[in-house]
Amino acid sequence: MKNCLVIFGIVFIVLCNSCQQKTVNFGNDVSFTIEKNIPYGKDSQQKMDIYSPEKHKKEKDVFIIIHGGGWRGGSKSELTAFTHKLMEKFPRTLFVNANYRLASSTHFALPNQTDDIRSIMQYLDKTLPFKPRYIFLGNSAGANVSMLYGYQSDRNKNIKAVVNIVGPADLNDSGFKNYDDYSFLEKHLIDSTIVPKNISLMDFGSPVHWVSKTSPPTLSFYGAYDDVVPLSQMKILDSALEQNKVYHESYEFNGNHINWINEPTSDFLIQKIHRFLMNIDKNKTL
Repeated sequence: MKNCLVIFGIVFIVLCNSCQQKTVNFGNDVSFTIEKNIPYGKDSQQKMDIYSPEKHKKEKDVFIIIHGGGWRGGSKSELTAFTHKLMEKFPRTLFVNANYRLASSTHFALPNQTDDIRSIMQYLDKTLPFKPRYIFLGNSAGANVSMLYGYQSDRNKNIKAVVNIVGPADLNDSGFKNYDDYSFLEKHLIDSTIVPKNISLMDFGSPVHWVSKTSPPTLSFYGAYDDVVPLSQMKILDSALEQNKVYHESYEFNGNHINWINEPTSDFLIQKIHRFLMNIDKNKTL
């Protein structure tokens, strides 16, 4: 009986491991090993999927994908298909698609969510056999958090770029105050104990407030018909980046807050992301 239990346990572990790790093949000799739901912290929400190139020499770039959902919803699964499309375009690059601790009436979004990005990077810094250069790619709230971390906390200058898809850049923008969950942000977005007395809560949570001459290059996309994050956000962010001479590009697409993920817009975004990163590589001083 005891031997049977031991054998059952071994089989169970092997089966679990096979469920957690698999290979996805895109053809043209492009394939990735996928490790699902890797914990990077003690909270059940702190899980990530890691996609490692199999046959190509790995570059030092690492995409960290941060989903949207109004800071208190959403899941990494919503960006799995888009991540796969990126993997086809960047076959030598490692990808991380992450969940993070969601906000609620009892848990603030910040600093938890920027702390989670830091924890992901610390995990990767310790486990990867090379020193990575990170590319943050987030949509909506995930883009806001990505920009915040990139502009507030990139002390080691190991963030290569931030890709901002329909992200709230200025929470004080009158157009954004029409957001139907704005009252939740005022009460539950930021733990006031971390905010200096000379900064308002909404300034603290606005990436434009933190743009400096050392901010990472930023690529932005905003929808012409977005009724959640208005097109005015693109102009406000561009202005802050221009004033600080930060390399950036921004594009308007013919869509709303959510349909950027569908073709042909998603193909347009990926094409621009590829060109933007190539431009950065051409000018290592950026």
